[in-house]
Amino acid sequence: MPVAELLSRHAEAWRGATASPFLDAVRDGTLPAGAFDTWLVQDAHFVADLLRFQARLLARAPRSASAVLAGGCVALVEELAWFAEQAAARGLDPAAGRLPATVAYAAVLERLDAADPATALTALWTIERTYLDAWSAARPGAPGYREFVEHWTVPEFASYVAGLEAAADAAGGADDAVFLEVVAAETDFWQTALDA
Repeated sequence: MPVAELLSRHAEAWRGATASPFLDAVRDGTLPAGAFDTWLVQDAHFVADLLRFQARLLARAPRSASAVLAGGCVALVEELAWFAEQAAARGLDPAAGRLPATVAYAAVLERLDAADPATALTALWTIERTYLDAWSAARPGAPGYREFVEHWTVPEFASYVAGLEAAADAAGGADDAVFLEVVAAETDFWQTALDA
């Protein structure tokens, strides 16, 4: 089964991960800057965790997935530098503690290190597809958040997500359980800044 079929098989869970009050508030401008800043620091922590996971996956994934995974690792390194710039510009402490949803998501990634490569590829595609679809739904974003929405919806990112989909499909990785686990982690992660 192609991994994209997971989106329709679990449509309600998918909606929860890609349409949240946080994203609605980014779009309409009602999100307090402090909540966004909290989320931004947590997302930087998550990206650092994702880079470690993806680098380890690159070492054990099928060769056919190497190029897209390597490109993704480079992009994550660049994303971490961009987060540091944003933190400096917004006066944020990038070393601020991790919130429970961030810790829980890191534990998911650690567990996925023991999963077979096909399952791990499905998880990675789910992570990135969620991010792309969620930020695309927040377009164009309120003026204070528009640059962020644009940053996370560039065509290059969409191409990367398509490459991950092809890699996951080639590996035969459509896994309902891991899809639902990642979608639940994403749903919780959007909420974390609103709850903090």
